[in-house]
Amino acid sequence: MSLQSFAYFGFLALTALVYLHLPRRLQPPFLLAASWLFYAAAMPAMLPLLLALCAFTYGCGRGLSGAHKTAFLRLGVIGSLAVLAFFKYVNFLAGLFPWGLRLPALALPLGISFYTFAAISYLVDAARGDCPVERSFVRYALFLSLFATVTQGPICRAGRLLPQLDAEHRFDAARCVRALRLFALGLFKTVAVSDVLGVLVDNVFAHYREYGGLMLLAGGVGYTLQLYFNFSGYSELARASGLFLGLELPENFKTPLFSTNFSELWSRWHISFSSWLQDYLFTPLVWADVGGLTRGRVRRLPPLLCIFLVFFLSGFWHGSTLPFMVWGFLQAVYRVGEELLHRRFGKPKKRAPAHRLWAKRAVVFCLWCASEVFFRVGMGPNPQPLGVADAARFLGGCVRALSPARFAGELYAALYSDFYAHSLMIALYVAFLLAALALAFWLDYRRCFAYKNQPAEAALAGEKHRTLLYLLLIAFILVGFILQSGGFGSSGFGMYAGF
Repeated sequence: MSLQSFAYFGFLALTALVYLHLPRRLQPPFLLAASWLFYAAAMPAMLPLLLALCAFTYGCGRGLSGAHKTAFLRLGVIGSLAVLAFFKYVNFLAGLFPWGLRLPALALPLGISFYTFAAISYLVDAARGDCPVERSFVRYALFLSLFATVTQGPICRAGRLLPQLDAEHRFDAARCVRALRLFALGLFKTVAVSDVLGVLVDNVFAHYREYGGLMLLAGGVGYTLQLYFNFSGYSELARASGLFLGLELPENFKTPLFSTNFSELWSRWHISFSSWLQDYLFTPLVWADVGGLTRGRVRRLPPLLCIFLVFFLSGFWHGSTLPFMVWGFLQAVYRVGEELLHRRFGKPKKRAPAHRLWAKRAVVFCLWCASEVFFRVGMGPNPQPLGVADAARFLGGCVRALSPARFAGELYAALYSDFYAHSLMIALYVAFLLAALALAFWLDYRRCFAYKNQPAEAALAGEKHRTLLYLLLIAFILVGFILQSGGFGSSGFGMYAGF
């Protein structure tokens, strides 16, 4: 039951209808039961793990009120990370022992990173005194397993969400209008842009050896856009779901593809994750006393080394395969190289000429697309396993055989199958995709430059011809659903749910 399915629409409507009419004391337990039902429908075998992690970290959190606060904090953080590491890397580690170790292949629990990171942030914040220790198990378990966020985030902070779960929520027309705007925008991005674009992208990566440079460029750039619109759209669906219930969830994307440097990009891409890395990994690394490890020669790690480690480890978190590690290494090089350039030539001026800013945006976007090729190869699936060498060959092929005529023929051949086994259908697919991308980029452009990255629903509401815009979004969504029924399926729980 993904957030873009008709089953979810019914589930959300029914849940909100009952929840908003219950007495205050019954609202948290009802919403918790609905969230566990949602998770059980998605991955029933892993529901006990979610319940166990809720109970374990809740107990560690209660221990923070006693005399052994540090011990309970360490137990909670290390235990949570151990569970996450086991499920993410047990299959990889088993493959390192070819002389007889045979472990059953384990499926990665849906959304395990997101609720594990939320639990760790709660424990650290409660230990620091940034948020109170939660006494109610029901509210704490709901904080970790809220159905809108449990599969793909955003990663919520306890200090912001737990007080909302303790408040009474009733129907509010203005809030529901905001939710409907966000829901329409999120569905448009996932159904009409990302899923439709995925038809072409999946074909290019599956058969990249057969294609010329322009087709590979289309596949590489297309994957970057597919991932962005899928993940940002899914985050907006999660925020909209929260608004229907009276909950304000954090924004996760703020037009990152218009960033002029990688520091800015990471402050606007997957914001809940990048801010988590900043607060719970980078800051402790910078302030860690390493004198005991270096015999007093160095008391603090250099900030540039901390930046490198954070981004390299983010690649390792995404997956244990070499392509993900290369992706993390590239992000680390981008950020450290950027800092070195700033030290050598100074910080860039805020009011630089427009042509220079757009040139920077183009460079950042191209480098980001290049790194995303490794990310896509790491994700799979493909007809045959792909590795770092395949990603390198893919990128090398982007600058060879740049023939428009060959590109047109390859595009036609790539799309000609089943639902699109007709020239007219292929032409309609290409026209629809280009129109959807144009509208999606225009919306992001307006939000970035006309509305200074206000919340997406506020930017949508501020448009002069917003009624026409709403009708356009609905039309694109309906056509997107029709195309899915005819030729392909949706991206399930979102492209980031596997992490």
